[in-house]
Amino acid sequence: MKAQSVKAQSVKARIYQPVKNAMQSGTANTHEWVLEFEPEKGKTIDSVMGWTGSSDMRAQVKLRFDSQEEAEGYATRNDIAFEVAPVHRKKRNIQAYANNFK
Repeated sequence: MKAQSVKAQSVKARIYQPVKNAMQSGTANTHEWVLEFEPEKGKTIDSVMGWTGSSDMRAQVKLRFDSQEEAEGYATRNDIAFEVAPVHRKKRNIQAYANNFK
């Protein structure tokens, strides 16, 4: 993992390219880059309702960019320490339909 620290701050983010959803066959929405903040506080369970919640507002923010350079530039300009996750590419095995019957 490539890690870069801009300044020693409590705000940390992760930059990654999302993977394909298991429920979709295409690669739509997988070409963009996402900057997501790491949670500062853990989640808590409400004692009355039993719902899980958090007071961390940054956990709700996901910023989308067209390229990795744009995401890194945004983090650098705003003094956000970030970590870039490696891109995982699936190797496609292309074969003819007729090969199923050999």
